[in-house]
Formats: sequence, structure tokens, C-alpha cells
Amino acid sequence: MSNLTPATTFQLAGRSVRRMGYGAMQLAGPGVFGPPKDRDAAIAVLREAVASGVDHIDTSDFYGPHVTNQLIREALHPYADDLVIVTKVGAVRGSDGAWLPAFEPGDIERAVHDNLRNLGLDALEVVNMRIMGSVHEPSEGSIEKQVTALAELQRRGLVRHIGLSNVTAAQIAEARSIAEVVCVQNHYNLVHRADDALIDDLAGKGIAYVPFFPLGGFTPIQSSALSGIAQKLDATPMQVALAWLLYRSPNILLIPGTSSVEHLRENLRASQLILTDEVLAELDAIGGAHGQPAE
Repeated sequence: MSNLTPATTFQLAGRSVRRMGYGAMQLAGPGVFGPPKDRDAAIAVLREAVASGVDHIDTSDFYGPHVTNQLIREALHPYADDLVIVTKVGAVRGSDGAWLPAFEPGDIERAVHDNLRNLGLDALEVVNMRIMGSVHEPSEGSIEKQVTALAELQRRGLVRHIGLSNVTAAQIAEARSIAEVVCVQNHYNLVHRADDALIDDLAGKGIAYVPFFPLGGFTPIQSSALSGIAQKLDATPMQVALAWLLYRSPNILLIPGTSSVEHLRENLRASQLILTDEVLAELDAIGGAHGQPAE
């Protein structure tokens, strides 16, 4: 890391996209289930994101379910040529909102068709195979069947590019022996840094890394320290956490989510935040040595 401003773009699915994207998950109702409280506000957020230069939107048909994809279609279809929509498969929702694994080839094909229908597309640009693991943490185990099923849908022209979510380094290697992998989406942030080595390895391979939960897992002490640094920078803790991720590695793409236009604009301004070496050292200290939380 250095005082140099991070690069503003990175390659995703053969395209150059801005590193600050948008995640649509929060547009659904509470618990990512059911419709939004204010549909017009959700539509406004999506249109504002694209108008502000966002060209990478992350979604899934199991958000709602169906809700976020239908909102995206209503707000943005027909889509701009430079807009990359990344979706994911691997789960369905129970009637009570539970997240249920859907890993069989038939499940994966149904999910791809659901995404196609609700987004109004003939082919999906990028589909992440979401491995449930222990929900927010990956667990080892073969994913050959799932990736092979997705690769078959790619061969049929329904999926253009394949990504992975909630996976280990071994699972990524296994998947890459079956098909090209263009992105990996895992839990990672300033204090949750188990993927440090993985990010660097993927950067060397030109593979995008998309972290989720940019403020997830912070202890009160860590949150307080981050808030103190943010106050000195006249920024919000979320802006500083997002800016640190942009400085962390050039292959990191961000997808912060919100259902508020004001909050969206605030998140996007994180890409303009300049972090000096001194500030970066303070932020690294919050996470402790080797990515482990500080005592």
C-alpha cells in the first residue's frame, strides 16, 4: 500500500469495470425477504447508481426471492451496453425466509432460468456459484458437480462467465480445472482477513475479488478505533472501510448495498478518499497482526 490513489478500474468478465459497484441485496424487504418498503425508492437507488457511473451490479434471484432482479429490470432494462450484472445461484428461500442449499444440477439450471426471466436477459454475464458452507465462512469439500453443471450452462450459451462465492483456495483450484473463473466473492474486510494470501494470489492471476460484509465482525473496540480515524478524515466509518479495501489490492471490486439514494452517494464518495501511509498503518493496526483481530 502507498499514498498513490488506487486504480479506478479492473477487469471483470473481459470488461473494464469501475471498482466501486453496487450490491442490490438490501433492496428486498427485511431479512432479504419480500418486497421493499418503498418500491419507488428502490427504483430510484438503482437509477442513481447507474447515473453516477456504476457499471457493476451484484444481485441474485434468491434475494426476495425474485424481488431485486425484478426491480433491476424495471429500473434499468434495456440495460446499458457497459453494465455488468453479476448474479449467483446455489440457494433457494423457504416460505419462512430460510436460506436453503440448492446444489443439484437441476437446482442450478432452474436458478439460471429464474435469473434470466426476472432480469429480462437471454444470457447472464457472470454467475457466481454460491457454496453455502457455514453461511458466511467457506468449508472444504468438492464443488466439481456444481461447477460442471454451471459450465454446461455456459456451453449452452445461457451463462457467459463463471464466478465463485464463499469458497476456499482448494475449491477455486478445483473449479479452475473445469472452467475459467473470473471472480471470487468471499467475506473479507479490515478485521476479517483470512483471505489475505488468496487475494494476492488471485490478483496475480487477474481474477477479481469481491468482498462482502465490509463492516462485518468488528468488535466494539475495533469499531471505535475505526470511527476515530474516520472522524479525523471527515468521513464515515463505512467510507474509510471501503477506501481501505480499494487500497488493499487492485483486483478488489466493491459492491456496497443500500436502499437509500443519500447513502448510495455517500458510499460512492469512498472512492475519492485519500489514505496516507500513516492512516493505512493505523487501519492495519485495527485488524491486528496477520489479519487477526487485535486484543
